[in-house]
Amino acid sequence: MGGGNGQKAKMARERNLEKQKAAGKGSQLEANKKAMSIQCKVCMQTFICTTSEVKCREHAEAKHPKSDVYTCFPHLKK
Repeated sequence: MGGGNGQKAKMARERNLEKQKAAGKGSQLEANKKAMSIQCKVCMQTFICTTSEVKCREHAEAKHPKSDVYTCFPHLKK
């Protein structure tokens, strides 16, 4: 006669659920929206804040060949 682990598993699930609620885990969608801080001034496309200058240049050359890179991304000027 083996004992069942059903009750133990149920309690563990409930405990883990409470931990997740307390830790605030879940979707990162809101954080990702806030991180989209770089914006092309020509087409208004947003980029995540960690986007490199190279990626900004690639976007400007591919999408706006007639515009200057600095017209699209004025923050690149130094």
